[in-house]
Amino acid sequence: MLDEKLLEYINIAISREEEAFRFYTDLAGRVTDGAAREALTWIGEEEKKHKAYLEKFRADGVGPEAMRLSDVVYYKIAEHLDEPEVEEDMSRADIFLVASHREFRAYKFYSELAMLYDAGDAVHDMLHKIANEELKHKEKMEYLYANTAFPQTDGG
Repeated sequence: MLDEKLLEYINIAISREEEAFRFYTDLAGRVTDGAAREALTWIGEEEKKHKAYLEKFRADGVGPEAMRLSDVVYYKIAEHLDEPEVEEDMSRADIFLVASHREFRAYKFYSELAMLYDAGDAVHDMLHKIANEELKHKEKMEYLYANTAFPQTDGG
């Protein structure tokens, strides 16, 4: 049985994942760039998986072993560039930069929640692993941003 405060955190997290899914799905439906649409659809589906994971944790207390930690390349692009406004005619690079910022905020949200619990606690580990997932999404969006904003030339 989950304590009341943890249940509140999980419900907030589920709401945030739902909102992220809606945001990415809506944006994917508005952009004309096929590659950006594909990336936004992918990341939206990832947010749906997070919601399902959190719902399962809320219902069954599923442990953190359901997600693996993996190494993440930390580009820090979102930390150094301002987040563009969402507009109808956004460039592909701006779309990926918006997504990078959103994923960074999600990472910070789960990291801060994890710090409310002792290291090694199942809840801490579960939240830490979701934070890592969000950081992986940020990595992918920043990779796509860098390759779009700064395309490779023939000269290397």
